[in-house]
Amino acid sequence: MSIRHHREGAPVPAHRGDRSRSHVRLRLLAAALAASALAVVVQPAQATGTPPPPQDSALQKRLNDLVRTAGGPPGVIALLRQGDRTAVYRAGVADIATGRPPRTTDHMRIASVAKAFSGAVALRLVDRDKLDLDDTIGELLPSLPAAWHQVTLRQLLSHTSGLPDFSTAPAFLEILQEDPRHHFDSRRLLDFVAGEDLVFPPGSRYEYSNSDNIAVALMAEAVTGQRYEKLLDQLVYRPLGLKETSLPQGYRLPRPYLHGYDVTPPAPPEDISEVLSASGVWASGGIVSTPNDLNAFVRAWAGGPGFLSRETRHQQRTFIPGAASEPAGPGVNAGGLAIFRYKTRCGTVYGHTGNFPGYTQLAAGTADGKRSLTFSINTQTSKSLKPELLAKVRAVQEDFVCALLRR
Repeated sequence: MSIRHHREGAPVPAHRGDRSRSHVRLRLLAAALAASALAVVVQPAQATGTPPPPQDSALQKRLNDLVRTAGGPPGVIALLRQGDRTAVYRAGVADIATGRPPRTTDHMRIASVAKAFSGAVALRLVDRDKLDLDDTIGELLPSLPAAWHQVTLRQLLSHTSGLPDFSTAPAFLEILQEDPRHHFDSRRLLDFVAGEDLVFPPGSRYEYSNSDNIAVALMAEAVTGQRYEKLLDQLVYRPLGLKETSLPQGYRLPRPYLHGYDVTPPAPPEDISEVLSASGVWASGGIVSTPNDLNAFVRAWAGGPGFLSRETRHQQRTFIPGAASEPAGPGVNAGGLAIFRYKTRCGTVYGHTGNFPGYTQLAAGTADGKRSLTFSINTQTSKSLKPELLAKVRAVQEDFVCALLRR
C-alpha cells in the first residue's frame, strides 16, 4: 500500500492535530497514493544455550549510516533468523520524544506485506478445496461489475487482473484529504472504482493494484461465510503463533509501537503513526504486527514446511520476471502469487515489501523456510517518494540478505 504521509502516546493538542492533517492532505495530493546509533543486540530465538550468531560490525555500520542520512528514518530494526538463532540489529530510535530504541515487540504497520497475508489465506483455502486459482469474480462476487467477471483468483494474486486501483480514485482521495481518519466500510472499497472498466485484459500484463487483495479477501469470505479477520486468525495467526498481529479498523496502534515519521528536512520529523484509519486499506495494507511476528510469518510464507502443499507452493512460485513489489525489494525482482522473488548478488530470497505513511518494510525468507529476514524503518520511501533513500535502503537490505545466506 502506498499512501503518503503523529505521535499519540499521549493526547495531542488540537493545534498539533490540525497541523498534521493539513500536512497529510498536501502529501496525498502530491503523491496520489502511489539519530544516534545503538549497539547491535544479538539474542537467541528459542532454545536456551544456543550460541548466538557472531556480531557483524559492518552490518551495524550500515544501519548507523542509514539513520544519519538526511531525510532518512529516525530508526531501523532488522531481524536475521538462521535456524533457531536470531540476530537483532537496530539503530536510531523508535520514539523521538523518549529516545528509546526499536524493539522486536514493537507494533508497526506492515503496509503491503499485508498482501502476503491475504495471499496466505487464499492459498490455504485452495489447499482445503474451498477456493480454486481459476475461480472468477463472476462466480464468487457476482455483484461486482460485469466487466470484471472473468478475472480469476490467480490473476488477482499475481497483480495481472487489470482491476482499477481504488486507492487512486478521486472520490477516495477526496475523503482522505478531508478526514484522514475517516472510517471506511472496508468491504465496499471497490465501490470507488465500480464504474470503471478493466485497465487491461486480464492476464495480459502486470500492474500492482491495491484493489486486487480487497477482491481476494472478499472471495475468501464468499466461499467460507466467515469474516476475513476470522480467517486470518484461523489460517495464519494461530497456526504460526502470531499473538501480536491484527487487522484493526481504526487509526490507533497497540502499545508499545514503533513510531512512524514524516521526515522532510529542514522541518523536524513529524510523528504520523496514527494519522490514518486502517479501514481504508484493509486486506491490502492494514495489518499491524511486530518484528518478531512478521519474521515468523515470512518464514512460513517463503517456504516453511507444511504451510502450503507442494502443488500450491509450486503455483505460488510461478514468477513474472521484472514484476516488482512496491517498493522494490533488494536485487532483481519477480512476482508470484502474493510473493516476490529477490535475486541478490549472494542468492535468492522470497517475500514482500510495503510502504505506508511512516513505515517501509521488507520481509523475506529462504525457499526451505529455515532462514528469514525482516527489515523495518520508520519513515516512508518508494520509487516516487525519496527514490534516493529507497536506493540506499535496498542496498543495505541486500547486505542483510547476504548475511542471512552466509553459511
